[in-house]
Amino acid sequence: MIALGLTGSIGMGKSTVAAMFADAGVPVFDADAVVHRLQGAGGRLVAAIEAAFPGTTAADGVDRAKLGRAVLGDAAALRRLEAIVHPAVAEERAAFLAANRDAAIVLLDVPLLLETGGTRYVDKVAVVDAPPEVQRARVLARPAMTAEKFAAILARQMPNADKIARADFVIPTGGTLAETHAAVARVIACLSGPEAR
Repeated sequence: MIALGLTGSIGMGKSTVAAMFADAGVPVFDADAVVHRLQGAGGRLVAAIEAAFPGTTAADGVDRAKLGRAVLGDAAALRRLEAIVHPAVAEERAAFLAANRDAAIVLLDVPLLLETGGTRYVDKVAVVDAPPEVQRARVLARPAMTAEKFAAILARQMPNADKIARADFVIPTGGTLAETHAAVARVIACLSGPEAR
């Protein structure tokens, strides 16, 4: 099995690219989706998050806006949250890898792969990339997104140019979907070849 880590800054098209890998038959571990499930209604992290950050949960799980306000710009609070979330995500990742151990390639879609030392559990890294103006337009089109919130998120992420410098593959997402799809197909072909083993 080759574990390919997929990352890229906010608004670069990572979710679209991950879906293209899934459509091609590659099992995908979506770290964001796992976090949403763990923090959703009945999620196993809800009680621990409420204990650490009182008033940030409700019947339907963690209120992400309230939790975001509680940790954004507070490094100590963010570390407390990560100490709750990261071990649970690691357990889910291990279960995913075990369940898909016979796959030739698996994709680990992890937004902060490089920032959190996630390269230790992948064999190769793919970074999605789009021009800054495309990224900004995509992000600011999201509900409840502001320029200030976008800037705060970017400040926490490694610049995409630095991610690209550490990547085995760069998947451009600023053009057409067909162009991005072709780039994904090239990555899969490269990882499926005998030289990839």
